[in-house]
Amino acid sequence: MGKIGIIGGSGLYQIEGIKNIKEASVSTPFGKPSDKFAIGKLEGKEVVFLPRHGKGHHISPSEINYRANIYAMKKLGVERIISVTACGSLKDEIKPLDFVAVDQFIDWTNQARQMTFFDRGIVAHIAFAEPVCKELSQLLCDAGKSLKLNIHKGGTYINMEGPAFSTLAESNLYRNWGIDVIGMTNMPEAKLAREAEICYSTLAAVTDYDCWHPHYDTITIDIVMKNLQKNIENAKNILSTLIRTLPEKRDCACKEALKFAIVTDKKLIPEKVKKDLGIIIGKYIK
Repeated sequence: MGKIGIIGGSGLYQIEGIKNIKEASVSTPFGKPSDKFAIGKLEGKEVVFLPRHGKGHHISPSEINYRANIYAMKKLGVERIISVTACGSLKDEIKPLDFVAVDQFIDWTNQARQMTFFDRGIVAHIAFAEPVCKELSQLLCDAGKSLKLNIHKGGTYINMEGPAFSTLAESNLYRNWGIDVIGMTNMPEAKLAREAEICYSTLAAVTDYDCWHPHYDTITIDIVMKNLQKNIENAKNILSTLIRTLPEKRDCACKEALKFAIVTDKKLIPEKVKKDLGIIIGKYIK
């Protein structure tokens, strides 16, 4: 069984209960990841934890090196990633302190973040109609329900640029589009994880109603962090329960996402690119 990656968002910078922890700095062709990786065992299974914004929350959503983070996870032998993320709700029925097992994404960053490994002389087109791993997302939902927590199965996450929160006009626009939750980080992770053939699932912790709601017409980081701290223990309990129930083998299509995706003639791929992406594309370009 490959390692299980956990990416912690706002408020989740460490996970108690991980045993035999060792920290690892990982070099990548794409620069430095957000922080050192904590590697250990949780519920008897190997896990790799990374705080998305770095310890002390010093990296803005726009400045996160998403490619380095996911590449490093791959390099460390991670096969599944569970992303924990704070988000705002765009629907009445999705309340603050609820969870959402997100299953769709919309990118609203105008490609401001680098979210592909395939450039510099190699082209690949992954299937991304279903951007999260269905199997992993279902198990995530089951874990939340088994703990009697209010977790919504499925939902669309719009990835805004940030770091400012939405204007009222933007918030109402997203609601008119039927979007469920809003955040600043998960779309690049999901896309890069698919390219790296890593299963990916988002556990979105709802902190507020965004600014469209009359009771939340002014969103402050104080509101967000207070609600997130209330829900952080529940998020950790969901992670522990999920990890306990994960099967040894993956039966999903994520593990072969690149099988028919690489379109560049093998002879034309630059040697440096072959070397840099060896852990991702090596089995397909022999």
